[in-house]
Amino acid sequence: MGPQTMFCLRPFVMPISGAMEQRAHSIVLPYVFLKGRYYMTQDQTLLTGSVPKKLIRFAFPLFLANLLQALYNVVDMLVVGKLVGETGLAAISNASMLCFIINSICIGLTMGGSVWVAQYKGAGDQKGQRDTIGMLFLLSLAASVVVTMLSLAVYEPLFRALDVPVEAYPDACGYMEIICWGTVFVFGYNTVCSILKGLGDSKTPLFFVGVATILNVLLDVLLVGPCSMGTAGAAWATIAARGVSFVGSLAYLKRHQLSFSFKKIEFRREILLAILKVGFPTATQMVVVNTAYLLVTGMLNPFGTAVAAASGVGLKINTFAGMHCWAIGQAITAMVGQCMGAGQIRRARQVVRSGLLLNLAVTAAVVVTVQFLAEPLIRLFDSGSPEVIRVGVLYLRLCCGVNSLVYAAMYTLDSFAIGVGAAHVAMVNALLDAVVVRLPVGGLLAFSLSMGFPGIYLGQALSPILPALVGLIYFKSRGWERKKLVREPLGEGNRNK
Repeated sequence: MGPQTMFCLRPFVMPISGAMEQRAHSIVLPYVFLKGRYYMTQDQTLLTGSVPKKLIRFAFPLFLANLLQALYNVVDMLVVGKLVGETGLAAISNASMLCFIINSICIGLTMGGSVWVAQYKGAGDQKGQRDTIGMLFLLSLAASVVVTMLSLAVYEPLFRALDVPVEAYPDACGYMEIICWGTVFVFGYNTVCSILKGLGDSKTPLFFVGVATILNVLLDVLLVGPCSMGTAGAAWATIAARGVSFVGSLAYLKRHQLSFSFKKIEFRREILLAILKVGFPTATQMVVVNTAYLLVTGMLNPFGTAVAAASGVGLKINTFAGMHCWAIGQAITAMVGQCMGAGQIRRARQVVRSGLLLNLAVTAAVVVTVQFLAEPLIRLFDSGSPEVIRVGVLYLRLCCGVNSLVYAAMYTLDSFAIGVGAAHVAMVNALLDAVVVRLPVGGLLAFSLSMGFPGIYLGQALSPILPALVGLIYFKSRGWERKKLVREPLGEGNRNK
């Protein structure tokens, strides 16, 4: 599967009580939101009801939001591929790898806040929730400034080091510079999403990401086509869409989460350290994985523009094929977090088992579909280059097959570990994936054994096996049952009513 991005590319608050009611809510939601009359009346606890049903209902909006948010970059590639061609595809393919790393830092850090919010929610501690939310916003703002400055400083020498094709280098740099300046929107939106997920709300951000996706598509077509801005136009479209997502979701949080106010944010060192205790290993995990994809791209670039473009297209399709894995994983993290906060260890185990079965079943269906439609899917991005089509199909044959089932298990178990507060397990698994298997095995097969770029693809396909085994051992060990991060407050004043 593809890199662990989106991340929250995640996600109205509508009870699921029948098709007609869902349809009515979907029509009314934008209106009532704009009028300021829609409040979060949904019971957001994940501690009661059927585990499989709760998991599916919580994960499905996450899946839709992840899918829509992933469209940001894919739409860029589709439009650029059709209007600019192979060179534009190669440029965005390389720039996307650095974008994934930026997103990884953001999602990893904010995940620490999400886990704590979830456990405070399970423990019934509203003050703990408010303090965590406030510190998460401060951390996100500071991190976005640092990441923006670092990204602007490193993208040019990084692209040179990765041997980006000469003809694609200027477009890759132009695209990346614009994306860097929009980093604050990425951090801001994912912060709001992490908070809402921790509280048990997986539906609200879907509305905002849906609007942003539509805006991104419209601006892509306008700026890349009639305005002739090329890859730069695609970057501006993405930034504008992310800005809309952030502003809209922030306004919603301020209006409808009545327990939180920016005016009451206080610096709490202990809360900051608690968030970083989970967030830093999680960010490290995601950065390692996505840095590995960046280095893999560098290993593929010497094989020519067609291979670089086809690999980027294949990765995008593989990313879509993994959307459900991330959604189910995010749901598992939030549900396990609330269960641990409430001391419901048995229910936490049920969440993991149900999530694993669901992930494997859906993944099997997705893999069969991708294998059957491999060539038509590649042609969506570039129908004019037989070499891009051939290499892209090979990528999907090797990297979106049986190995995807192992990836689904790995991501399920990593998400569980993060939810219980053992983010270091996921971090170790990321190192095993990238440093022990993906890069050395791919390099060995491609260069030492002279298999060429297919050897790199095989290295990617084998990478999730060892992390999945480690995650399963940790789950079976039951040592995690003592990992509760927060304690239920003694006073009644802090409890949710």
